[in-house]
Amino acid sequence: MTPIRQLLNRIRWDRQYADAAFRIGYYDRVDDTIIVVPLSEVVQEPGDSFAVRVLDNDGVSHLVPYHRIREVYRDEELIWQRGR
Repeated sequence: MTPIRQLLNRIRWDRQYADAAFRIGYYDRVDDTIIVVPLSEVVQEPGDSFAVRVLDNDGVSHLVPYHRIREVYRDEELIWQRGR
């Protein structure tokens, strides 16, 4: 399986591959559910190899460790899923 950081970097740098609508699903420990957000709401901070920042529906920024990212969708198709 492709590591999530490698997949996110491909989306970021491969313009042909990235010509799609991407969404990620991350595990929310409080709600015990997967929350799916557009990739445009996800910020990869340079040099941070631990987590990404995600804006929720209320505009609040959350730090989401890479290991809590569970799914990636490309044009509504599930293209990546972390093993359980």
